Amino acid sequence: MEQMTEQGIQIDEALENIQKLVENIETVIRGKRTQIQFILTALLAKGHILMEDNPGTGKTVMAKTLAQSISGRTNEGGVNFKRIQFTPDLLPMDLIGSHIFDDVKKEFIFKKGPLFCNVLLADEINRASPKVQSALLECMAEHQITMGETTYPLEKMFFTIATQNPVEMEGTYPLPAAQLDRFFIKIIFGYVDEETELEIYNNYLGIANNLEHIHQVLSMEEILFLQDEAERVFIHEEIVKAVRNIIWDTRRNSDIVLGASTRSGITFLKCLKAFALVNGRTFVTEDDLQKITPAVLDHRLIYRNKDAKAKSLAAILNKEMDRLSKLKLS
Repeated sequence: MEQMTEQGIQIDEALENIQKLVENIETVIRGKRTQIQFILTALLAKGHILMEDNPGTGKTVMAKTLAQSISGRTNEGGVNFKRIQFTPDLLPMDLIGSHIFDDVKKEFIFKKGPLFCNVLLADEINRASPKVQSALLECMAEHQITMGETTYPLEKMFFTIATQNPVEMEGTYPLPAAQLDRFFIKIIFGYVDEETELEIYNNYLGIANNLEHIHQVLSMEEILFLQDEAERVFIHEEIVKAVRNIIWDTRRNSDIVLGASTRSGITFLKCLKAFALVNGRTFVTEDDLQKITPAVLDHRLIYRNKDAKAKSLAAILNKEMDRLSKLKLS
């Protein structure tokens, strides 16, 4: 009983700290609470997030603010944060690292690349060639990097925030389906509303100062603890069935060429649980299902045309929400 009480106190404190983390990030990133919650959902689900939008909407600043808000092992400057600017001439070794000759030891040693970090910002990922994009696959899926016959494990907390320009832009390479599937969530970061933008213009110096002196409100150990707790969040059997039904309906829908996989369904469940934690709960609600379905599934589906993209998944989701509303889950 004492152990359970202790654990309960830990969970309560950690849930409070998540809200502090959201508020801390909002001192720099204004008017983006929903996007912040999605980013933290991907983090607590042990996944990665893809943000699509035009340059200048705050995606890079968002990644830096998150990294600086979490204290690392040294408690100086936050967790280990690296930024990679993806360009057409980038090579896989620029990400992974390479072997260099040590004149003292008279042997080749492996010099680790920027992928060996806690929070990675992969900026404009779709400007690099598919060969470079694929270099991210192993580390995102398995938290490890293989060089020759040696496998190097990544940090326990390894989180990728990737940004991409809209695919209609010149000089971009559409991400392959296998790469997109590694991202638990994809969001459109978007512009802020007019009132918030005016506030930013009037206080941009203060916001920049906030980024320089951001508070560290959550430790890396607490993030790892919350990742484990996310797996224990209660989810009603009928909501699990709803996830199954949605996944299956994406495969049956005539307007969807490629439906969601079983792995997508598992990812869906993980994100539902993590989203509940981000919102201060240890149980999943039907409202959670409605809010995160597009962010988790839309980028995994291939639609017949643009009209189908706009309505197909929404119709599938509405059908399940109607079914759940009749059950009146408690």
